[in-house]
Amino acid sequence: MTESEIVFAVEESPEGGYEAHALGYSIFTEADSLPELRSMVRDAVRCHFEDAERPKVIRLHLVRDEVIAV
Repeated sequence: MTESEIVFAVEESPEGGYEAHALGYSIFTEADSLPELRSMVRDAVRCHFEDAERPKVIRLHLVRDEVIAV
């Protein structure tokens, strides 16, 4: 049975750019920009799964950590 969707948590990297971690899978990638990250995530998913097992949808969940002074 295949999953129809895979979710990546995307965070800004401390070194600049973005990092993406798949939820429930050992897949990680990084890139300098969001458009580049989308391409890198697609490539990582293609490399991780066989054609018949590959999810049909990739969802990027952008996580932003913001500190507000009181």
